[in-house]
Amino acid sequence: MKPINIIGLGYIGLPTALMFAAHGIEIIGTDLNTELVAKLQKNVLTFEEQGLVEVFQKAVAAGIQFQTEYEQTDKYIITVPTPYLKDSKKLDPSYVEQAVKQVLEVCLPGTILVIESTISPGTIDKIVRPLIHKKDLEIGSDIHLVHAPERIIPGNMVHELQYNSRTIGADTSEIGQAVKSWYESFCQGEIVVTDVKTAEMSKVIENTFRDINIAFANELAQMCYKEGMDVYELIQIANRHPRVNILQPGPGVGGHCISVDPWFLVGDYPEIVNIVLAAREVNDSMPTYVFDKMHIIMKEHGIRDYSKVGLYGLTYKENVDDIRESPTLQLLDVFHKYNIENVKIYDPYIQEQYFPGQLHDFQTFLEATELIIVLVAHDEIKEQQNLLQDKIIYDTRHVIHTAKKLYRM
Repeated sequence: MKPINIIGLGYIGLPTALMFAAHGIEIIGTDLNTELVAKLQKNVLTFEEQGLVEVFQKAVAAGIQFQTEYEQTDKYIITVPTPYLKDSKKLDPSYVEQAVKQVLEVCLPGTILVIESTISPGTIDKIVRPLIHKKDLEIGSDIHLVHAPERIIPGNMVHELQYNSRTIGADTSEIGQAVKSWYESFCQGEIVVTDVKTAEMSKVIENTFRDINIAFANELAQMCYKEGMDVYELIQIANRHPRVNILQPGPGVGGHCISVDPWFLVGDYPEIVNIVLAAREVNDSMPTYVFDKMHIIMKEHGIRDYSKVGLYGLTYKENVDDIRESPTLQLLDVFHKYNIENVKIYDPYIQEQYFPGQLHDFQTFLEATELIIVLVAHDEIKEQQNLLQDKIIYDTRHVIHTAKKLYRM
């Protein structure tokens, strides 16, 4: 059997490649980032993730290879980024297009080409199939197309790769079952085989469902603030209903899935999508809501100097080093809009000084600030909240309980 060439070694591609290799599948990982590949070739992981070191060691022992060239083989998995175009809200397919073109230059007859990157419904029909036709290749004989969207979250990737269910979308059941057998090498969850477009839609709507639920919680938070109610108590009571499961409010939605995928539907179906658009607008407005409420708190306590304000957390979720689309970055954009540059920032997972005002020591951060806005629920601040007792705390994550001057969403 020839190896699987996995294209793109980022937050999704690298763990996926390592899991395949660690479970006996011959893998060649390709990325155009020469610095990233050089680190991997020296057995240096490029980001932190629970359990990934052990999987990396097993994959290296099994002979996984990393390179910048596309391998000539008959099995490919594309895991490149799929951002959205901010003006049109449509998928930016350029990374996928480029990867597919490169694959078509080197692949062998009968190649199975799996796109694992999240794409909007119809992308394979509108973007990928025409590229294959342009090369005078026959779909179904020269090339077999598959969509196998990932379903994992940073911070728990290894576990979720192993135990989450998966969806395989293929033109034929035979090819779908063949790709299913690849993933069965490590995936113990149920693997469902369907058609390509259904697989494309399933990934997008899963994240859209969560976005809508979060937006509902965020609207509840704003209503409860106006009425002087505790939104967390309200949600806890409502969730006692056997068919109600309201999520928690927060300072915004980040990451490369929930904050991005719903825009694909907004861009592709503008005449249909209403609830999805409203949810996106609510969640995107939350950093501004936090900014406005911060000023109310500052005024109440007579704080005029923004250098006394501290933002705790830069990542988009707790206990990871991933800052993609994070609510804190969105909040910093609001600060920059008003030429406010001197707030203090601290995150234990972001070690280099990427941001003005960033401090690298929790104690120094505490000493430099009067008002702390908790934007990420890292274990560090939950476990050391006794140090916050005399601070003014605006807790957007509902994790601080001991501070004397405590404000919530």
